[in-house]
Amino acid sequence: MESPEAKIVVGVDGSDCSIQALHLAARMAPALDARVHAVACWDFPKMYADYIPPDLDAFEASAGNALTAALGRAFGPEPAVNVSQELIRGPAPAKLVEASADAVMLVVGRRGHGGFMGLHLGSVSSACVSHASCPVLVVHTDDGHRAHHFWKRSKG
Repeated sequence: MESPEAKIVVGVDGSDCSIQALHLAARMAPALDARVHAVACWDFPKMYADYIPPDLDAFEASAGNALTAALGRAFGPEPAVNVSQELIRGPAPAKLVEASADAVMLVVGRRGHGGFMGLHLGSVSSACVSHASCPVLVVHTDDGHRAHHFWKRSKG
């Protein structure tokens, strides 16, 4: 009986961090004999549920377009070899942890859309590091933002 193909799950939201996560996962995949599985999570914001009727099809289509665009930014217009994709409805932290249950690695960006400058880890990456059952790699972009220092060299 053949063992299932190994996969590296990558959380994708279209941010620069998630594009870098896709690049890095694709570079690591051959060494791990794995494929890249790009996952975009979406949901209808609960705070609007009592005010407007949810158009779930529109939210899912928007998430699908964002995932397609992110894959295009990461790999170009040609379909990437050994890359699969999936849209999952639900909160990203929980759904990425679930999606990575049978993965060799989970790769997420440090901060995605909605992140605040200066945060070292976003809520999604923190939850993934804390709860995933596989190794988690948190990717930082080279954004040049170095305003926060953990230590300072003392003068003389």
